[in-house]
Amino acid sequence: MRTKFRVVAALAAAAALTLTACSSGGGDTGGGDTGGGGDEPFRVIAFTSGNQTPIGAWWVKAVEAQADELGWDLTMIQGDFDFQKMNPAVESAIGQGADAIFNGYTDEGSIQSIVTAARDAEIPIFAMDAATEPTDAYVLNVTTDQQGIVDQTVGALDETLAGLDGKTVMVIGHEPHAGIRMRSALAMEAFEEAGADIAGGDIQQVLSPATGRTEALAFVADYMSANPGKLGAVWAGWDDAALGAAQAITEAGEAGKVTGVDAVAEAIAQIEAGGAMLATVEQPWPSILDMVIEAMVAYQESGDLPAENFEAVDTTLVTADNAADITPSDQLE
Repeated sequence: MRTKFRVVAALAAAAALTLTACSSGGGDTGGGDTGGGGDEPFRVIAFTSGNQTPIGAWWVKAVEAQADELGWDLTMIQGDFDFQKMNPAVESAIGQGADAIFNGYTDEGSIQSIVTAARDAEIPIFAMDAATEPTDAYVLNVTTDQQGIVDQTVGALDETLAGLDGKTVMVIGHEPHAGIRMRSALAMEAFEEAGADIAGGDIQQVLSPATGRTEALAFVADYMSANPGKLGAVWAGWDDAALGAAQAITEAGEAGKVTGVDAVAEAIAQIEAGGAMLATVEQPWPSILDMVIEAMVAYQESGDLPAENFEAVDTTLVTADNAADITPSDQLE
């Protein structure tokens, strides 16, 4: 069942890339039993594995800005996709004591030792885009509606191709990423139900985010070389892969269409220009950040935890009609 979007005004945040761990203070040891209080600052451990991505880098600076404004004692830990480095660092910080933990964009499956350490210390974990379904690991996780993303992108392809029945569609995913994994599987189901033929018979899995564009380009180029004129569309779980697919189609001079997810500047520009890149999806990260910060402030002030531990918010399909009005996700401020 889809969760309805709760509108919250976005808080202002600074955006810049930072790749090192930092701490704004120490604080007393001990767990977060009461959500702070008294004259002591509210102590927060924030961490993300994805700080080298544009969104992860934005999140680091945005959280640091909000912590400064709210007077929090913040320890920021950046993992560079290296869980052997990040997880022990977060666990060490937990051992030093905190009132709350904030997880940005790091899937629960990769941080079980952190979840256990936080539970043992009785410190609640707040999160954004850190799981695709409700989980007891977090007192709150706010993410985007994966089924909604699929409905929007598959619907755009269905309209453009005048129906999907009998059309050949390639689905490109990345299994380790929880959101991409879920929406790729949902997209497969939607295409199969619509009668589309799946290029390669299954999801084409990119091995590494760092090489996603070149891997996707190779998937699409190889398929078109063996099946000229047959590929109707490519559905990609994120924009970098979508851009690789669009490049392959353009270079081959074919007419296939591509959708992505993330609304990065390059994808939006290609959508506005026309060609292979048909659509992408804007995920409202500033509003999601605001929702989580609001819940953390409520906990700080009253010790009350959110009534529900999972919220999935609506997204916006970005097409040539509205692309000029969308702020690219890699240019958030």
